[in-house]
Amino acid sequence: MTVRSACTVHFCQEGRKPTPAGMYVIGLTGGIGSGKSTVAQMLERMGAALLSADTVGHEVYLPGQPAWQEVVDAFGRQIVAEDGTIDRKRLGAIVFSDPEQLRRLNAITHLRMKEMMRAKLEAQRARGTQVAVLEAALLLDAGWDDLTDEVWVTVAPPEVAAARTAKRSGLSLEEVLSRIEAQMSHEERAARSQVIIDTDCPLERTRERVDEEWRRLLERRPARPGETPPARSSV
Repeated sequence: MTVRSACTVHFCQEGRKPTPAGMYVIGLTGGIGSGKSTVAQMLERMGAALLSADTVGHEVYLPGQPAWQEVVDAFGRQIVAEDGTIDRKRLGAIVFSDPEQLRRLNAITHLRMKEMMRAKLEAQRARGTQVAVLEAALLLDAGWDDLTDEVWVTVAPPEVAAARTAKRSGLSLEEVLSRIEAQMSHEERAARSQVIIDTDCPLERTRERVDEEWRRLLERRPARPGETPPARSSV
């Protein structure tokens, strides 16, 4: 599957099983700086419930969580901040410069995070939520796509993604590019996704494309008897 030119979207249902009526889950993924969070916020304003892996990622590192001690044992007390939480910036400096260390961290955290996310999705399902967005950079890497009904991916050229991330994070371009290179390529993500959104374009164009794809999703999503479409606000 080829990623198309700037700000295009592409839908492909190949390999996805029909979903019974009920809550529909979009798995939203993409590399750092690809515009994933921006698209997630647009979908939330359109009426979807947003569940962020970053939130779960913070929770899994909190003191008292099973993963906290395992991570500290693996990487040392130097990653512990003054308040007792794990300093993710210090930890990132270790794991993003060494693929083996990154695999070691992922082996500790990914399964625990997936179970936490599964519980959050079930809570949304119990509330009667119609569409949920599971936003996770590592959705495919960590095998979370089996929690979803379809996968959307945001893509942007590495230099664009790096510039966006460096501007907001304070990291150098070299540090950001190192993190991008440690992640799954956007070509590989695109090959495993149903919707591809290229965000290397004006924000308004991205908004139009997300709105168009949202309408298409509501048309193809199995409806429950008597339900009304998700409420939406202007984006």
